[in-house]
Amino acid sequence: MAMGGILDFVQRFRALQMQTHSRDDLIQDLLVYAEGVESKLRTENQNLISQLRDAELDLTDATKSRRELQQQLQLSENQSNILLQENTHLKNHNPYVLVLIDGDGLLFSENYIRQGVEGGKRAAYALRSAILQQCGEHASGIEVIAKVYANLAGLAKAMRRDGSLDNEMDLKDFSLGFSQGKATFDFVDVGHGKERADNKIKETARWHLRNYNCKQVLLGISHDAGYAPFLDELFQDSLTKNIVTVIEGCPTVRELVATDVRIMVLDDTLFRSDKLVDRTPQMVIAPPTTANAGIIGMTSVVTSAITSTAAAVAAMTATTNGGNLPTSPTTSSNSTPAPAPAATYARAISSASPPPQITLPLQPRPTATPARPAPAKPAPWSPGPRGLDPPLQVSQSALDSIKKRKDSNKLCNNHYLRGPCSKGDSCCFEHKYKPTKDEINAIAFLTRLNPCENGQDCGVENCIYGHHCPSVNRDGICTHPFCKFQIDDHPPGTKFRGKAH
Repeated sequence: MAMGGILDFVQRFRALQMQTHSRDDLIQDLLVYAEGVESKLRTENQNLISQLRDAELDLTDATKSRRELQQQLQLSENQSNILLQENTHLKNHNPYVLVLIDGDGLLFSENYIRQGVEGGKRAAYALRSAILQQCGEHASGIEVIAKVYANLAGLAKAMRRDGSLDNEMDLKDFSLGFSQGKATFDFVDVGHGKERADNKIKETARWHLRNYNCKQVLLGISHDAGYAPFLDELFQDSLTKNIVTVIEGCPTVRELVATDVRIMVLDDTLFRSDKLVDRTPQMVIAPPTTANAGIIGMTSVVTSAITSTAAAVAAMTATTNGGNLPTSPTTSSNSTPAPAPAATYARAISSASPPPQITLPLQPRPTATPARPAPAKPAPWSPGPRGLDPPLQVSQSALDSIKKRKDSNKLCNNHYLRGPCSKGDSCCFEHKYKPTKDEINAIAFLTRLNPCENGQDCGVENCIYGHHCPSVNRDGICTHPFCKFQIDDHPPGTKFRGKAH
């Protein structure tokens, strides 16, 4: 290699020196960059360490809280179980059956009443025993509470006129014996007055039906149709219907049977199966003469028989009402009785035969089947799975008031029917108006004129749109001039007036 001049070495040295500087700059830049990365990583590392420490603290706190919640939950469950057991105990503690008897109509057998105090005690024992026999295996733990309400004075007179009681004091003694027979039995004299016994029975039954310990209410009211509205009121609650039973003495009147109340006969010998009848003979005797003694005597006998029969029929067709049975008026021995129409006597005699005795089973009484079944009514039209929308009672004045609102003054359907409106202040309809109940119904009615997009497949419970045409009148005509509903949204055979169909 030829040796050049000194300048060649200088140039080569400078080139080498430039490379050295470039290398140093690269190393310096790498060191600076590495320092920055290290600083950043160190910062992130510190953050991660801090977050990890916080997470550990949170985990510790969460674990502690979870354990405390578990303990509280366990404590709450234990308390709940205790309360449930106490509640169950209270509901089943001292269970009893309540017996309420309208003593003016459901009459104890005269065999008991004639025995006075002792008969009252025997009747109380027999009543309690008959009820406990219906309780089956639970009889040993159930108490029987019985209350009889009657007008003793009036009932005693009615029984004496019926011939089932010789001494009116026997009934008083019987009531005392009945009350003495069991501590939970009472025979209450309500005195003279309309519906005094009825009101006591109704209010007492209502009070005890609110008591969980009362397992059954037995009502001795089979003779009185006036209790039917009371039973209908009670049976609005299906649970109440299951614990109310009518005790039958006299055959249960059809008004009570129509309420579908359970009817049972406790003991055939405990209560009378017929009503009291006024059997007091009413003799009418005219002064005899030589010429007409035989005729007048025969007239007296016939008149007495007819008068007694008519009084018996009148007493059989009415309840005792506190023992106040109707009686036939007597005439003076110096006056001649006015002859009654023959038709009246015929009706009295034809209806004087005693009513048939009906023996009922202990199970609930089935509803009588009519001799001729009524023609079956056609099944109501159903537009589909969702069915008919609930009917609305719309006031015409409210409907006109809503229809008058136009443009921005129109009320927002969504706001007033489902509210609040999801559009809020951006909604172009009125939100601040306070409509009346009738106006709300009018809004709902007008909104239903718009068909729901999902029709009968709609699953929205509070959907405000129509799922069938609401404009079909009783004549089967769609009265809406521009009905938006499809033909299938109308009952079969609907006639249309509008242009849509």
